[in-house]
Amino acid sequence: MTIPNRITLDDLAGMEIGVIAALPAAELALLADEARDELDRAKRLKDWVDGAIDIKYGARAAGVRHAAGKDTGTVRFEDGGVTVVADLPKRVQWDQARLAAIVAEIRAAGDDPAEYVTTEFKVSERAYGAWPSSIRSAFEPARTVTAGKSIYQFISTEEK
Repeated sequence: MTIPNRITLDDLAGMEIGVIAALPAAELALLADEARDELDRAKRLKDWVDGAIDIKYGARAAGVRHAAGKDTGTVRFEDGGVTVVADLPKRVQWDQARLAAIVAEIRAAGDDPAEYVTTEFKVSERAYGAWPSSIRSAFEPARTVTAGKSIYQFISTEEK
């Protein structure tokens, strides 16, 4: 259904919010639907572009990360006068049932499990890295590390 002289999304940017609010409900509903559709489209395009970037740079970033001795984190490399900043966040998950069993063992041994885990059975990655290996090895079966989604930034080398 086409409404003659209907306001478009492009028109909204130059309009005052009160004028937009005064539009008939049917027109506001159409604009809201169009805005939602445009947002969905933009998200799909962003995912498509991010996928292409990952195809282009994923292996190279993994190689740079590997050469640096790390599985996750941020690396930088140059491509055609542009610094590519590739970030692969670390996502750590803990098996709650196993953590509960470990906490029970620590408590049974007379130690305070609160020194090692929070009450939600989450373990700080920083604390985990600082523990003695004997404690870390007990928690290892409850720990799973996965990589998050790659994040890239582009910085012109002329701006440095």
